Amino acid sequence: MPEMTLLGWFHTVLGVLAVLSGFYTLYKYRVISLKEASGKLYVVVTLVVAGSALGIYNQGGFGIAHVLAVLTLIALAGGVIMEKTNLFGSFSKYFQALGYTSTLLFHMIPAITDFLRRLPVGDPFIDSFEDPLLINFHLAFLVIYLVGIILQMMWLKKSQV
Repeated sequence: MPEMTLLGWFHTVLGVLAVLSGFYTLYKYRVISLKEASGKLYVVVTLVVAGSALGIYNQGGFGIAHVLAVLTLIALAGGVIMEKTNLFGSFSKYFQALGYTSTLLFHMIPAITDFLRRLPVGDPFIDSFEDPLLINFHLAFLVIYLVGIILQMMWLKKSQV
């Protein structure tokens, strides 16, 4: 695994801040919104993290992490548009939740991948993207995301926010 660059450290530290603020916001408010300070923090830091990911090429070129960064930027843009314009009327809040919450999944996939490929130093947990441990983490995150987004949709329908 290549050494971490200054950009890599910047990206990683802000990524941790983004994930923590995102989960905190979901825990406290059940949805991510620019109306809450923690939601604003999450969106802004996620924007910076996704943008910085596009400048990291330690794996030899444009890869899955870059695709996830682009998807994150698209999902953020969609969430902001849904929240600010109410483009689809009463359905906008559902698309907003889908967009913002999807970015958490997009954070977690490269985060666990990089963690397992770097630690412990000198003898990482995995050495391949096909390792069953990594695949199981990705599947677990997907299941958690799907359950979480379903719960959000049910809460939004019930609360008529």
